[in-house]
Amino acid sequence: MQTEVIIAGFGGQGVLFAGQLLAYAAMDEGKQVTWIPSYGPEMRGGTANCTVIISDEEIGSPLVFHPKAVIAMNRPSLDKYEPMIKPGGVLIINSSMVDRKATRTDIKVVEVDANVVAEKLGDKRLSNMVLLGALLHQLGVMPAEAIEKALRSHLPERHHKLLPQNYEALHEGARFQVVEI
Repeated sequence: MQTEVIIAGFGGQGVLFAGQLLAYAAMDEGKQVTWIPSYGPEMRGGTANCTVIISDEEIGSPLVFHPKAVIAMNRPSLDKYEPMIKPGGVLIINSSMVDRKATRTDIKVVEVDANVVAEKLGDKRLSNMVLLGALLHQLGVMPAEAIEKALRSHLPERHHKLLPQNYEALHEGARFQVVEI
């Protein structure tokens, strides 16, 4: 089975980190993985996205035209990637940053007020983990525990004090459910 995911938003929202973490977790689980980042020249505020492919078998091409899932962290990302999702796929929307609803009725849509949840957890930078938790819950490609393990294994030791907040953010994101369109 092969699963393609696009995570997109503004630079500084943790888009690339969330994708890289998903790739590390899948790799640690013995899956075949590709991770391709794409970003503008700006440090923060420019566009950023990444594609992650997770597969049980060798991956033929790292290019993704119709992903199984998308995390849209801002309005431009929703506008660009919603039409591309495979029918039956999953769309996770950061409703804190997006001022419109999804229009497709042939996909599962989850609206996550990620910035508010992250701030309640004590750090607005956790919004990417909240959204990743929602994605994992809906997609079922791997358990949240795999992401937790990847965080422990791949985060520099100096950041390990942040692990409990990241774990909590993943679990909070998993609480959000599909909305009816």
